[in-house]
Amino acid sequence: MASGFLQQIKETNISDLDFNSIGVWPLPFRIMLLAGLFVVVLLGAYYLHIKDLNLELAKLEVEETRLKGVFEEKVFEAANIEAYRQQMREIEESFGALLAQLPTDTEVPGMLEDMTEIGYGSSLDIQSITLEPEVAAEFYVELPIRIVAQGGYHDFGSFVSGIAGLPRIVTLHDYSISGSETSRSLEFEVLAKTYRYKADGE
Repeated sequence: MASGFLQQIKETNISDLDFNSIGVWPLPFRIMLLAGLFVVVLLGAYYLHIKDLNLELAKLEVEETRLKGVFEEKVFEAANIEAYRQQMREIEESFGALLAQLPTDTEVPGMLEDMTEIGYGSSLDIQSITLEPEVAAEFYVELPIRIVAQGGYHDFGSFVSGIAGLPRIVTLHDYSISGSETSRSLEFEVLAKTYRYKADGE
């Protein structure tokens, strides 16, 4: 049969084939035409449909990998939920202890009195203690207090130690020490900052 097909192909002049009369073409040429059309249809289907499906599959595989990672994280968190809860309790307790060290508005006068007493107890001559404008940050408000005092080096050191021992958080910034030829004492200027928790709506 194969030899018959080959014989028909050899005997047929391709230039005599007319596309308007495909139905009367020799069988081998009709089979080759159908096979060619089948290949073209397959290639068209691939590029028009299967290629898009492959791209969609690749996207879904990436999403699957991401979701597996999220799932593993959630499983790990679920397995350690009790440890997380304990950490949250500890953080809340620490946060509460820190908040307790931040003065409220009503406690500021008492803190100023404490600073004055520490100054006098350190043998300093307090020239002035001035409240400066508040500075608001994201979660807290700074309360700057400028202190000007006179005394000796050791007196200043004693004063700084006393401030550090206050039960409230107070930090010291921008200090300067100056003296004059007419006086044996030195002038000490420092910016003390205390903080309060920023209430809702501020």
